[in-house]
Amino acid sequence: MTNDNASELNRRNFLRGGSAAAFFALLGGVPIRAADAAADTGATDYKAETPPVKVGVIGCGTWGREILKTLSTIPFGPVVGICDTFPAYLKRGGNLAPEAKRYADPAELLANADIQAVVVATPSHLHKDLVLAALQAGKHVYCEAPLAASLEDARAIAAAAQKHLRLNFQAGLQARSDKQMVNLVKFIRTGVMGTALKGSAQFHKKMSWRIASATPEREKVLNWRLDNATSGGLIAELGVHQLDLANWFLNGLPTEAMGMGALTYYKDERDVFDNVQALLRYPNGLHYSYSATIGNSFDGDLAMFFGTDCAIMVRERRAWMFKEADAPLLGWEVFARKDAFYKESGISLRAGASKQDAQKTGADADVVDPISALQYSLESFLDNSHNLAIGVAEFAEAYGEGSDDDLREFLKEQEKNRQPAASWLDGYQATVAALEANRAVVTDQRIDLPPDLFTLG
Repeated sequence: MTNDNASELNRRNFLRGGSAAAFFALLGGVPIRAADAAADTGATDYKAETPPVKVGVIGCGTWGREILKTLSTIPFGPVVGICDTFPAYLKRGGNLAPEAKRYADPAELLANADIQAVVVATPSHLHKDLVLAALQAGKHVYCEAPLAASLEDARAIAAAAQKHLRLNFQAGLQARSDKQMVNLVKFIRTGVMGTALKGSAQFHKKMSWRIASATPEREKVLNWRLDNATSGGLIAELGVHQLDLANWFLNGLPTEAMGMGALTYYKDERDVFDNVQALLRYPNGLHYSYSATIGNSFDGDLAMFFGTDCAIMVRERRAWMFKEADAPLLGWEVFARKDAFYKESGISLRAGASKQDAQKTGADADVVDPISALQYSLESFLDNSHNLAIGVAEFAEAYGEGSDDDLREFLKEQEKNRQPAASWLDGYQATVAALEANRAVVTDQRIDLPPDLFTLG
């Protein structure tokens, strides 16, 4: 993130000439509704136009079932197949997708030609083989984050996603599709923070992270997160989303990682730390700290970004701006809702936060986005998968087989219609940052992160 003359001009031009709907959208908060978007930009409602994309879900654990619940609310994402090797999980998943065929073997699900897209929601260390097999089977793939539990597996997944440009690959970094965060990033890009200084994030929640089972063998399988051989620890399994937010907000990639951790509270033969801290250095003097504990819940999870003109706090998909006394007046602050945080007043960065809106809905009314970040993410995946398939078909009709370079050039025109989503590169870079930060924590040492670590060459 830079504070150059161009960003200052962009901000002034935007504030002077932008429409009201677009302006308040950039403040984060509730999304532009389809009607608002169409009126303001001429855009159409993709939700009303996207034909069904038939989905298979591999992995029916806790998060897999959350995905199934969310897909059940999306009319253009019918689940026609589910898979899990654990019968109890498969049964629970089937209760949420009663029309879906159940599979104990992922290969059988992938062999179903009816399934166009696959969501991989298994433990991280099992992602690689499933993703590669799904792409080989011609399925669009949504892979949960982190992409993998090792750099080698993450690189293999990224390379396969890059190779299969006729298929849509999306990493499960929900913030990249969440209109709350997308709009907030646009707002930050105007240069409102001044010179960026640093960032920080935390995750605090008291939970054992252990899953009970009837047999020791099954319990070991279910508790893969507690074993360093199969887990990226708190930083990768929980913090990858906040580290991706850092890469996105700070508009860069870390160059160095340091960390420390300890197994302080849970004495149950696990070897994954329950209390960790990491510090990542970014270009231009920026640094970002991340801390997590599953031994205490105070203050929950949040992210902070500090600049010379203001600080921005992100909590539960909402954001507030805390201005410095010498920061330039933007002009709209007088209309914005302000919330008290100890001795500070935070300007709410969300649509529906102006005083005029407060008069309509009540001064204490709180606007909550009814669409979850997961729903935004899955909707983007389905719509982008459908549109990519159309683009590939149009290319084949016009040019036959053609070359990958020709297809890539042809598809560029589609980019303007693509819904916001985490690409394979976003997923790979966030996974590398998280895994290397975890390695710094586990080894208690400083680790260099050269630029080529984040690319495939």
